[in-house]
Amino acid sequence: MLARQTPSIAIVGAGIGGLAAAAALRKVGFDVTVYEQAEAFARVGAGIQQSPNAIKVHRGLGIEDRLRQVAFAPASALDREAATGKVTSDRPLGKAVEERYGAPYLVLHRGDLHAALAASVPASCVIRGKTLVRLETRGPRAELRFADGAEIEADVVIGADGVHSLVRAFVAGPAAPRFTGRLTYRADFPASLLRGVKIGTSRTRWWGKDRHIVVAYVTRACDQVYFSTSLPEQGERTARESWSGLGDRAEMRAAFRDFHSDVQGVLAAAPEVHKRGLYERDPLATWSRGRVVLLGDACHPMTPNVACGAAMALEDAVVLARCFGDADCESPEAAFRIYEATRKPRASVVQAGSSAAPGMRNDTSPDWLYGYDAWRVPLRSLATAKYEATNWEA
Repeated sequence: MLARQTPSIAIVGAGIGGLAAAAALRKVGFDVTVYEQAEAFARVGAGIQQSPNAIKVHRGLGIEDRLRQVAFAPASALDREAATGKVTSDRPLGKAVEERYGAPYLVLHRGDLHAALAASVPASCVIRGKTLVRLETRGPRAELRFADGAEIEADVVIGADGVHSLVRAFVAGPAAPRFTGRLTYRADFPASLLRGVKIGTSRTRWWGKDRHIVVAYVTRACDQVYFSTSLPEQGERTARESWSGLGDRAEMRAAFRDFHSDVQGVLAAAPEVHKRGLYERDPLATWSRGRVVLLGDACHPMTPNVACGAAMALEDAVVLARCFGDADCESPEAAFRIYEATRKPRASVVQAGSSAAPGMRNDTSPDWLYGYDAWRVPLRSLATAKYEATNWEA
């Protein structure tokens, strides 16, 4: 077990994965400092789906009740044909999911989730306005330099800096992402703007031949709605990998002109939409280098097709924290080997699934996904981790 007073732990990035890692590490007795490039937290993003495996993470961090108070709990996962609205699948969520997996399925605004995670970590642990520009290691310690000229040293660095991770480049070298040929529009807005369009109490996906749209409320009061789409895009130049750019509403509506009138009504109600190109990256041969390790999108970035990216980052955070407290882990490097051996098989399957399909339909059992509990899953032994690491590297 690592001596709790010994390692100074720097987490780069105060997104969902970084804050969860900070909270989980503090829970098992370690002090951490999180370095975030934003000067202030803002309510950014749109809807986010949190399946039971993610809710179990929140439960262990003590924020489940807070999320239940604000989130929408859909009655079912409903699939409809694009033009006719015919129901092709209606899998119960709600009470049925909670009874089967021991946790609910919630849909909420990403900002509400982020705020809950931020509140679980003392404000003094998060230093904002710190954009990492250089990472080096000297012996057992890492040196981090930020854009404002500040420099710090740490015994351990956790890269939770997202899909454009600088820490990932240190661990695995620079690599350009591949454009998938698809893009997504998304938006969230007051439900009052729907003007009579009924979206129901389900999380509904409307399926066309080569595109689909997901629609759901994101608040318990059902007063805020979001949608997210996936569709082909021929021109990579018009599909940047960023959520900051606005999309053309008329262009978006034209792309779904053959869909049901209810879909047309939802799209027409959005005051603005964000457009993002979908890119993918190859799985990494290793998740760590020396005293530096990755989690979440910095490690295994996923397209939003299966709505599991945030859940995987949350699971990573908990398992990594547990490895730091494990009796077999006498060094950070040992903890990293066990963490990777425990998480890599599952994360790799989900990452591959997000790349392989435009969306996960309801004709397969989600037991393997929803039944996972990051707080209880057995950690791989150090001997097994060493053996598997050797084979991965080979």
